[in-house]
Amino acid sequence: MPKPVIAIFDVGKTNKKLFLIDENYSIVYERSARFVETVDEDGEPCENLESLRLSVYDSLHQVLQLKEFDVKAINFSTYGASFVYLDENGNPLTPLYNYLKEYPEELKKAFYAKYGGEEKISLETASPILGSLNSGMQLYRLKHEKPEIFKKVKWALHLPQYLSYLITGKAMADITSIGCHTQLWDFKKSEYHSWVTTEKIDQKFGAFTPADSSLKTNFEGSSVNVGVGLHDSSAALIPYLANFNTPFVLISTGTWCISLNPFNQERLTADELKQDCLCYMHFKGKAVKASRIFAGYEHEVQLKRIAEHFDRAAYLFKHLKFNPSMILKLANKIPENQQEQQGFSASSAFPDRDLNLFQTAEEAYHQLIFDLIKQQIYSLKLILNAGVKRIFVDGGFGKNAIYMHLLAISIPNIEVYASSVSQATAIGTALAINDAWNENPAPTDMIQLKYYSAIQRTIDF
Repeated sequence: MPKPVIAIFDVGKTNKKLFLIDENYSIVYERSARFVETVDEDGEPCENLESLRLSVYDSLHQVLQLKEFDVKAINFSTYGASFVYLDENGNPLTPLYNYLKEYPEELKKAFYAKYGGEEKISLETASPILGSLNSGMQLYRLKHEKPEIFKKVKWALHLPQYLSYLITGKAMADITSIGCHTQLWDFKKSEYHSWVTTEKIDQKFGAFTPADSSLKTNFEGSSVNVGVGLHDSSAALIPYLANFNTPFVLISTGTWCISLNPFNQERLTADELKQDCLCYMHFKGKAVKASRIFAGYEHEVQLKRIAEHFDRAAYLFKHLKFNPSMILKLANKIPENQQEQQGFSASSAFPDRDLNLFQTAEEAYHQLIFDLIKQQIYSLKLILNAGVKRIFVDGGFGKNAIYMHLLAISIPNIEVYASSVSQATAIGTALAINDAWNENPAPTDMIQLKYYSAIQRTIDF
C-alpha cells in the first residue's frame, strides 16, 4: 500500500524545497529547486516568478508519479511581504518585486500625510515603518505610480496564496500573510484598515480564508486537499503551539533574532514600535507579539573581525565551550558588563570595542556573546509577560553553548531550552491542515529540547 503523505512547498528567499511528510510527521522525501534571479523594470534584482511557477508544477508532477506515496494534501509556506499581481486570466502583470526595494520618499510622505501619520498607522496595524517590507505599501505604490497596470489587477495575492492559486485556481487571502507587518490589518477592529478600503485595494484580495482550511482539488487526475498557504514565520511557530500549553516565548535565531510571544495579546505601544516590535498572526488568527534584533548578522561580522585580529579560523569558534571564570573575569574587567542594557540599540556594544583590550580570541568572543545577550534580554523583555514559564531558542544560537548559558543565567526565573524541530516551517505548514489529510492526531514528541540551567549545568532530554 502506498504511504499517505502531504506535500509541503517551503519557499525561502534562497532555499526552495518540496517535502513529503507522512502521518507520523517524518520527512520521507525531499526535492530542491534552484533559485533563479532576474531583474525588474528598474534593474532591481528579484525572483524569477515564471521559474518558480514551473518548479511547483514540475515538482508536483514528479512526486505524483512516485508509486510508494499517496499524496493526500498540499500546502505552502513562503517568505512574506511579496505580492503577485494577476490579471483576469490569472497571468502575472509585474515581476515579483523584492521587498528590500527602496520605497520612494515622496510617495511615502504623501501616504502618511493623507492617513494620519506614521505613528497612527503603525499603532493601528502593529507594523513598524518598513518601506517595501510593509507589503500594503507595495500595492499603494502600484496604484499611484502605475495606475494602468493597477486597473488590470484582478487579484493581488501574497506569495503563499499565489502558489495555492496555481493548484486550485481560487484566489484567497490568509491572516498570517495579511496580518504580518503589512500595514493592511487593523488589529483593534480585526478587519482591513480603513485606508485599504478607502483606496479600494481590498477589492483586489481573494476571499478571506482560515489558515487551517483546505479545498478539495483535482490535479493531474489526483484528488487532493490544498491549503491556503502560510507566512513562513507563523508556520514555524505551529509545532510549538501544538506541543506546549504552558505559556512560552520562542526566540527564532538566524540573521535576525526574533522573539515571538503567542501568549501576549496586549496592543503594541508607540514606544515598542520604535524599538522594532511588531505583531505576527498565528494560524488561528491571534496576534503574536514580537521583537527583533539583527544579532545573527552582527555575530557573523564581529566573529570575522575577531578571527582576523587574532589570526584564527572563524569556524573554530563554533566549538568553543562556555567558560564561567572568563565571564567573571570580563565582568570585573569591563564595569558595564555588570549593568543591564539601558535603552534599545540597533546593535550591541561590541562593534565599538577595541580588540586590543582582550588577551585572547576566546576572551573577545565571550565578550561578543556577553554583549549580544544583553541586547537580546532587552529585546526579549519588550514582549515578555508575567505568565511565560519557558524560553525556547531555535536556529543557530540554540547550538551556541556560550549564548545559551548566558541567556539562562540572565533570566534565572524562566526555564531556558535549546530547541530543535527538523524543518519546523514545513512541519508547521503540514500541522495547520492536519485534519484534512491525517487520521492520526499531531504527535507530541517532535521537538528536541536541551535544558540550560541558571546554575551553569545542562540536562539532556
